[in-house]
Amino acid sequence: MGLDNVAVHWPRTGRFYDPVAPAEFVDFGEIVDVPRISAPTAALAELIAKTGTVRATAYTELVDLLLGLEGVLYATDAAAEDEDPVIDPDGCAWIAGGIERFVTSHREYGDAVTFESVSVVLRALLGDGRLAEQQLRWLESRLDALRDESGDPPQWNFTCAELGVLAAFYRRCAERGFAVYADA
Repeated sequence: MGLDNVAVHWPRTGRFYDPVAPAEFVDFGEIVDVPRISAPTAALAELIAKTGTVRATAYTELVDLLLGLEGVLYATDAAAEDEDPVIDPDGCAWIAGGIERFVTSHREYGDAVTFESVSVVLRALLGDGRLAEQQLRWLESRLDALRDESGDPPQWNFTCAELGVLAAFYRRCAERGFAVYADA
């Protein structure tokens, strides 16, 4: 199985979180009809439109790298604090904002998002920071940790449009006061 991020009503009522009706995301289905949209982008948009859910497994390493934490989409911090793996609306806004900023910065490097392009974009972003040297060392250690035993990088194959749809899911949750339940 994998990790699903399911839109739920916030705060919970009773013992359980109530899933958000897919009708709240029905407009994501329009993305499927955009000319030349990639199959993964269309599949993600269609899933969100039909279920109010993101199959988050494929995005976990990338989102963790972009946001600088571990287990973001698993809601590991929330699980320790609240005993529920839930990303509250503010957390959804933070995730959406991080992905949106990355996508905006990545566009000058093209639409294909790979391990190599992510590395270039993040180095450029961190290289201008106040603590650039320290942040670049941190980034290099994170990038090295993502490589397998043979030293090969993850085979990420996303597009900016796909990550834009992912960000839009979390943005929608934030704007409408929904949370996201991490169902692993």
